[in-house]
Amino acid sequence: MSETDIKAAIITGLSQIAPEADFDELSPTENIREELDIDSFDFLNFLIGLNDRLGIDIPESDYEKLISLNDLVGYLQERIA
Repeated sequence: MSETDIKAAIITGLSQIAPEADFDELSPTENIREELDIDSFDFLNFLIGLNDRLGIDIPESDYEKLISLNDLVGYLQERIA
């Protein structure tokens, strides 16, 4: 799976919990939850959706590592390869 495919899966998931967001303006290095005003419950649902969509288990202990778009892409790339 390419980086572009991973980003598309992330954006698809985020658009389900923040449909009003402008993802073209989403900074790859900023805190996603803060930028999109996502609470912890919605973020958890987003991560569960990524697990379902990509078939990658994301343990709760790793949630704190997944802050930015770049963090998510890098994390998922490591587990897909």
